[in-house]
Amino acid sequence: MLNDKSILITGGTGSFGKAFVKTVLERYPRVRRLVVFSRDELKQFEMGQQFPETTYRAMRYFIGDVRDPQRLLRAMEGIDIVVHAAALKQVPAAEYNPFECIKTNVLGAQNVIEACLDRGVQRVVALSTDKAAAPVNLYGATKLCSDKLFVAANGIKGTRDLRFSVVRYGNVMGSRGSVIPFFLQQRPSGVLPITDPLMTRFNISLQDGVDMVLWAIEHASGGEILVPKIPSYRITDLAEAIAPECEQRVVGIRPGEKIHEEMITACDSPNTVDIGRYYAILPSGNGFDRDEYLRHHRATSVAPGFTYDSGANDDFLSVPQLRKLIAQHVEGISMVERRRRP
Repeated sequence: MLNDKSILITGGTGSFGKAFVKTVLERYPRVRRLVVFSRDELKQFEMGQQFPETTYRAMRYFIGDVRDPQRLLRAMEGIDIVVHAAALKQVPAAEYNPFECIKTNVLGAQNVIEACLDRGVQRVVALSTDKAAAPVNLYGATKLCSDKLFVAANGIKGTRDLRFSVVRYGNVMGSRGSVIPFFLQQRPSGVLPITDPLMTRFNISLQDGVDMVLWAIEHASGGEILVPKIPSYRITDLAEAIAPECEQRVVGIRPGEKIHEEMITACDSPNTVDIGRYYAILPSGNGFDRDEYLRHHRATSVAPGFTYDSGANDDFLSVPQLRKLIAQHVEGISMVERRRRP
């Protein structure tokens, strides 16, 4: 699928980008080029130690910001596939610096779209977030706007062989800024702060997120927002799995935070279909052929009023299951750290 292709990933030095690069290099030895596009030179330097261009001939590292349309145009010369992972993601920072978040997450998304249209890119997959469903914070609102831009871009591609799709998933286990590293850090204090004892979250591994994007590159029709079928966990169970000896101290929900993660709202249900491993939220305009999509993907429509949130999920991880997943995650971090030691 990706052999003999040139791929660019925006925000490629993040947790997802590094996992995506590792997977592509392992699975597709004949990938032509794999371009990491990001604005942080230190992170690119560190990633270059792990994936050096001298060893991995396909690797390229481009300093650039999605806010800069000219740099995107230059970086996308000869690119076949774009994965858009660049975003400002921290909810409190977005609330305090709203237009900076808009510049990256909304205007940057449009810059990516226009560069893809102008450079002959064939497949585009943009990463979204559960916070884009019925957003209650600015970050979620900007990602909803970004999702709409990528979906609508299919209506202006003309005769180009180009598909824009979106993947939306929730909490990635162990990613930077997530609750698991925070609880592990707080464990020695004897107290784990719990925002609300009723809180639940979806859980997806970084590898499952990468596999979903690879699936979308190969199979997405363009215009859909793909949502994975994944388990949930209770925040109190997660705390028990990480540190059963610690006090769970309720500190109150933070501004812009939800009790449960939502990925498909009741308002989305008329346009949502079940395609097996994933749900797909289909566009309602731009000449999208719903019947053809249902036939091609052997999809079925969901029930009227269907919703998909972490609190009403049918699949919950138990404390032993969480403990096992966390142990695997911690071992993975230890292996990476050992490789980095001189």
